[in-house]
Amino acid sequence: MNYGYKRQVNLSYEGAVEKMREALKTEGFGVITEIDVKAVLKKKLDVEFDNYIILGACNPPFAYEGLKIEREIGLLMPCNVVVYEEKGKTFVAGIRPTITMSIIDNPKLAGVAGSIEKKLQKAIDSI
Repeated sequence: MNYGYKRQVNLSYEGAVEKMREALKTEGFGVITEIDVKAVLKKKLDVEFDNYIILGACNPPFAYEGLKIEREIGLLMPCNVVVYEEKGKTFVAGIRPTITMSIIDNPKLAGVAGSIEKKLQKAIDSI
């Protein structure tokens, strides 16, 4: 998975979601969107799915820098982080902004993307 950074954690799903929120906050991110995929799939399609949540994380200073460099960068925001269960194991994964922002032909974004990616990886590694 070259577009994301993923690791298995030795926590329950609920524990991993809580720890991920705390880790993101520690790294300066706020969770501005949240999608409970399991609940949405049940409601919209009446299908069962594993626990799976998408947390849309935003680091305001970096978001501001990115928007000053490239106004349409908002199309790639927020930075998504997922926590999910699969076959009794819990995983956390985050988008790699260096990959997603590389589709924009603007070298000024590289530094911002790298800084965000380091913070996201640090948050994921801390849980």
